[in-house]
Amino acid sequence: MVPSLFVFDLDGTLIDSRRDLADSANDVVAAWGGQALPVETVTRMVGEGARVLVARAFEAAGLGRAPDEALPVFLEIYGRRLFDHTRPYEGAGDMLAWAAAHAPVAILTNKPQAPAERLVSHFGFDRHVTRIVGGDSRWPRKPAPDALLALAAAAGAAPEATLLVGDSRIDFETARHAGARICLARYGFGWEQFPTDRLRGDEWLLDAPRGLAAALAADGHAP
Repeated sequence: MVPSLFVFDLDGTLIDSRRDLADSANDVVAAWGGQALPVETVTRMVGEGARVLVARAFEAAGLGRAPDEALPVFLEIYGRRLFDHTRPYEGAGDMLAWAAAHAPVAILTNKPQAPAERLVSHFGFDRHVTRIVGGDSRWPRKPAPDALLALAAAAGAAPEATLLVGDSRIDFETARHAGARICLARYGFGWEQFPTDRLRGDEWLLDAPRGLAAALAADGHAP
């Protein structure tokens, strides 16, 4: 199966960003008098956008509801440390290059547009990607299917011929809502909380970025 459009998630699929996200969230929590949270705790909060991450961090730190000004503070801090520890997963660039040789490639992330574009450019992913849609775009964030369907329409691809590659329940639900195919990155940090009992057998499961071509060639559920 070679899709008519490849759409990739960013955090946990192309890049390992957990440390910089956790450090930034903890700086915001500390600014309001809270105690730092373990990286693993913050990692479990990632996936539904910056506003949700900040809200979850405040609640977990016992600070109650996050004030409105906490989000811009987080974004400013995160923007300063965007590349401190974040790195592409080994083979992520090769995966994008292979996909781009076969079909258009887009990135769909719940991360805000500005940091998403900076990360994509910094790691050289932009040479393979035709479009990036962030979580503060005009469409609702994943798992709403709107942005994925818009990307498919813009590429002239039917939803069932569109493949979303992501690591989390959010990506899985997005593809299902849109009627698209899904390939789940088991190497990504979002997979750690994935409800595997929801798999129905027509997904591809990926253990390393460079395995995408082989997984699709097998045209079936990975072991």
